[in-house]
Amino acid sequence: MSTLNFDDQGRPEPPTSSDEIATLLGFLDFQRSTLEWKCRSLGSTDLQKKIASSTMTLGGILKHMAYVENHWFSDWLFDREKISPWNEVDWSKDRDWDWNSAAQDSPEKLFALWHGACDLSRSLVASVLSSAGLDQLAKRKWPDGNSPSLRWILVHMIEEYARHNGHADLIRESIDGQVGE
Repeated sequence: MSTLNFDDQGRPEPPTSSDEIATLLGFLDFQRSTLEWKCRSLGSTDLQKKIASSTMTLGGILKHMAYVENHWFSDWLFDREKISPWNEVDWSKDRDWDWNSAAQDSPEKLFALWHGACDLSRSLVASVLSSAGLDQLAKRKWPDGNSPSLRWILVHMIEEYARHNGHADLIRESIDGQVGE
């Protein structure tokens, strides 16, 4: 059994030699922790700061990633109905509601929403892994009848976090000069 190592920012290092499940989950948690690090200790004004012509904010990234966590691990993997607040939104009126509505939320509310989504995702993934494995197909299907596997969903989530963590790097640097991977 390997011990968990943390980097200078408090992020859990992914295992360097482990099985596929531990590696995928390790990298996903590392990416989640990177987003938390980039948003840590910022107030409402900083979480809503925009750079250049982009409308993207750190608060928007947090809320969007809470939505994405629920979307893939609850809605898709288990074919569950959307939960609050996602089920209360008229997405036809604002397809970017998760991004746009974050400006009205406090840092505490944004972090609670995102942490809750991550906790639910971890629980749902653990339940699949205890009875099936990475090859488990999502219950929801694409129009062509195919479903992504849990493996695909995990890799997609790593990619989603990595992409938005690049945005978070730029926004955080514009706020207080903090740089880092």
